[in-house]
Amino acid sequence: MDVERLQASQQLQKAKIMVVDDDPTTLALLNTLLVVHGNEVVVFPTGSIALSALRNYLPDLILLATNIVDTDAYLFCRQLKQDIRLRDIPVIMLSDDPDPANKMRAFHLGAVDFITKPFHFEELRARIAVFLNLCMLEGKLKFQQMVEKKVREISDAQQATIFALAKLAEQRDEDTGAHLERVREFCRLLAIRLGDGSPYSHYITPEFVDCIQHASPLHDIGKVAIPDRILLKPGPLTQDEFEIMKSHTVLGAENLQQVYNLYCGNTFIGMGIEIALYHHERWNGTGYPDGLVGRNIPLPARIMAVADFYDALRSDRCYRKGYGHEKVRMMLLEGDGTHFDPELVKAFLSLEEQFQDIHHEYI
Repeated sequence: MDVERLQASQQLQKAKIMVVDDDPTTLALLNTLLVVHGNEVVVFPTGSIALSALRNYLPDLILLATNIVDTDAYLFCRQLKQDIRLRDIPVIMLSDDPDPANKMRAFHLGAVDFITKPFHFEELRARIAVFLNLCMLEGKLKFQQMVEKKVREISDAQQATIFALAKLAEQRDEDTGAHLERVREFCRLLAIRLGDGSPYSHYITPEFVDCIQHASPLHDIGKVAIPDRILLKPGPLTQDEFEIMKSHTVLGAENLQQVYNLYCGNTFIGMGIEIALYHHERWNGTGYPDGLVGRNIPLPARIMAVADFYDALRSDRCYRKGYGHEKVRMMLLEGDGTHFDPELVKAFLSLEEQFQDIHHEYI
């Protein structure tokens, strides 16, 4: 059902009903009584004229007599249900013949009801109301599904665009390889594990997992503003250079905040700000930029701290080769309760094999 038909069937008194019957008495009766109750009624004495009208007119319901002279009513119903534009229009068949075989044939071809003449008008009206209500609810559901699909498409496009921009910024550092792809998967796994019986399980929803997976690539977006002489330096940074490097957290968050100001309430960008700003904070308060302690550090940033640390040390850099899993594992254990949230270290230890698989998959 398209939007126009949905809007037209929002209220029963505004329903559009097509009547196809060559009996003048029945036509006059239905036209009079249905219009009196507020419906829009169009009547056609032949099936061929009705089919022609359906090219430009979409009713909410069709009342179809089985004895129309120029067309086989059952063939009419079959043709209707084979047309993608018309197949969802409910058809109630009106018949002079009470033969159950005809009734079963009508249902088999897609009719929603079969009423034998002479009919009681109030009963007919009640049965019409049932199917118009069902039609309206179905239309609302389809419309909602269409809206949700469009929202997902827009959201997916936005996330793909933002990931592409983050990836473009990452390309300045040729050593990082598939860093964004790996940390995205690490964050997803850690979040899922925290949702399974950890003290943070009440925070972890499917939306949280989806959000951190897509927001995590924004963690180093601020590095686009760091000079190449510092970002690509093949050796230890001086204290002044390190201070400039640390500013990527604030620069990234500030730029994301400008986006968030335009789209207030966007949880994806909001989480991206937390991750960009605080993923270098440490559990014991010795991190940067604000020296936050323990659970004052947003949970997404604590998750990213473990994911980023593991991947950074496993990866080759211009000034060193990447470390093996066991060495990085020991370094993570050494940071348990100082650098890292103990719950995140525990989650990592339960996911070691998956981390190694992801590292090898995205070399």
